[in-house]
Amino acid sequence: MELDPLVLSRLQFAFVVSFHAIFPVFTIGLASYIAVLHGLFYKTANLAWDRLAQFWTKVFAVVFGMGVVSGIVMSFQFGTNWSNFSYATANFLGPILSYEVVTAFFLEAAFLGVLLFGRNKVPQGVHLFAAIMVAIGTFISSFWILSANSWMQTPVGYELIDGRFHITSWLEAIFNPSFWYRFAHMGMASFLTGGFVVAGVSAWYLLRNRDVEANKKALSMCLWLLLFLTPAQALIGDFHGLNTLEHQPTKVAAMEGNWETRANVPLLLFALPDQENQTNRFELGIPNMASIILKHSADGVIPGLSEVAPEEQPPVALVFWSFRVMVGIGFLMIGVALLGLILRRKGRIFESPLFLKTLVAMIITPFVAVLAGWIVTEAGRAPWLVYGVMTHAQGLTPSLTGAMALFTLIGYIAVYSVVFVVGVYYLTRVVRNGMLDDPIEVHGEVERPKRPFSAAHTPLDDDLGDNTAGANAS
Repeated sequence: MELDPLVLSRLQFAFVVSFHAIFPVFTIGLASYIAVLHGLFYKTANLAWDRLAQFWTKVFAVVFGMGVVSGIVMSFQFGTNWSNFSYATANFLGPILSYEVVTAFFLEAAFLGVLLFGRNKVPQGVHLFAAIMVAIGTFISSFWILSANSWMQTPVGYELIDGRFHITSWLEAIFNPSFWYRFAHMGMASFLTGGFVVAGVSAWYLLRNRDVEANKKALSMCLWLLLFLTPAQALIGDFHGLNTLEHQPTKVAAMEGNWETRANVPLLLFALPDQENQTNRFELGIPNMASIILKHSADGVIPGLSEVAPEEQPPVALVFWSFRVMVGIGFLMIGVALLGLILRRKGRIFESPLFLKTLVAMIITPFVAVLAGWIVTEAGRAPWLVYGVMTHAQGLTPSLTGAMALFTLIGYIAVYSVVFVVGVYYLTRVVRNGMLDDPIEVHGEVERPKRPFSAAHTPLDDDLGDNTAGANAS
């Protein structure tokens, strides 16, 4: 059987991007949370906030490292597998990706060093500033990456000369029609991911009666956050969907499983898309609801997949079901956040083992939702690399063979498997060790490290806080 380099290259990039995406979507939200924790400790001198900040900074460091390792090789594929695409888009993607490195990666790396190793070596205010800079750096990074991806989805501000994209307006290209919707949607997804992970880990500690004071604070904070962010994400997603309908109607048609342009389109809860016969099997839906959601009218006309040739249609079944996984998890998140509010009003938010176990189980859900969303975004664009202008086949490296693509794909899977196993191992160790300060042995006794003196935090606070921390530790 002949190996298709196009299929294998697409599988390789999908694998690498999917593996990499789960790390920044977590670190972006977690970095902001860490900055808030440092701010609360700076203001209140409550050691519970300090212990939380220390613990989640350790988690951040491991996940950030995994993201760097998995992401740094991702850009090399542009040259090895997609050289025609790289040549054609170099005038835009080259500067954009360079800006991401110069303005974000260097900022994160420099201040992450202060955040990790400067706790007892710099004034507390400087340490707080480092935490804020790391958080800002993660958002700057996502800004440039999402600008590049959004331009590929909704390309504007260019002219095509001899097969190359020449930018005529940098403002139009960077702030392209879908950018702000994607940026808001992804930013909110990052906060939700961080929120559910922190809530789940805090619930796991509470079930084991470990560092109860700090974890009650963390869980309460996260549940308030999730109560507002989960419905907000649904609203942003609706606006994003309307924008996609305007600029990528074929993608929306695949998401809805709608084959013919028509009014009164039902919202399909279940269907088996049959792309070969251009129809669905075993449909189960809510009448008119898709038209109401997308056009705000039951008589609203929704474009169908038949508007384009079959070879220009995305893989409908993959897009259709990935979209439902993402939306289904979104509603599950809203339900869990509302359940938290009900239990809070009853005074049982920390005393319900079933609810705490539910939060632990929810840790994985935001990652699944993010991956499902990326599948919708990227697979729904197929067969286009630059939507409506350049196909995957046109962007492929001409000299690439199927054997070469298969070899590198197997290599990526092998290496990334090692990275994932080692990373999860260290994350598990960090969580099991808990969130108490690293002890320092002095004359046979264990003592906690002291921060440099500041107005908000004195050596006396440390001494008093040790007794409290010891009482709460298991």
